[in-house]
Amino acid sequence: MSQESNENKILNEQEKTLLLDHNYDGIQEFDFPLPSWWVWTFVGGIVFAFFYIMYYQFLGAPSLKDEYNQEMAMVKQIREKAAAESGGFSNDEYNSWIASNDGVNKGREVFNENCASCHKEGGLGDIGPNLTDSYWINVKQVNPEALYHVVFTGVEENGMPAWGEVLSKEDIMAAVSYVSTLKNTNAAGGKEPQGELIQE
Repeated sequence: MSQESNENKILNEQEKTLLLDHNYDGIQEFDFPLPSWWVWTFVGGIVFAFFYIMYYQFLGAPSLKDEYNQEMAMVKQIREKAAAESGGFSNDEYNSWIASNDGVNKGREVFNENCASCHKEGGLGDIGPNLTDSYWINVKQVNPEALYHVVFTGVEENGMPAWGEVLSKEDIMAAVSYVSTLKNTNAAGGKEPQGELIQE
């Protein structure tokens, strides 16, 4: 049976008019138009590209580098604000100062002069909570940075005054170093636990 006879069996007259002339290994294709959604997507891409190029190349829009610099400037401001609110605490500065200034003994003096009225000598707890157990009210992690922030800024809703404008930075670091030695000692005569159990 001839190729023409096979085509006549498969193709109707309208399809024959749409059949392209080229033939690749016996394979032919119809000259159907592209789907309208594809055409409009293509046109939309060209329109978008035109405005995109105009905006970024000729209308002064910020480059990726400019946007990065702006975002990093915002991050810097946020960090500076957080540092100011926490008294500019630095772990390196804290560790260095405590090691070279007998921080714990200095902290005991600061604590007894300023903190014992609420927390009692030795941190046993009175009006304020017991600092010798494993339960804490104002922090989620018991580390020098968290304790420094609480002492510096206070926690008004829990009755903890802010000491940032009363004590020097060194006095607060010293007090923090002393309080850090009290945790988990569970001294006899301490007030009942308050807050959440924090195990480290």
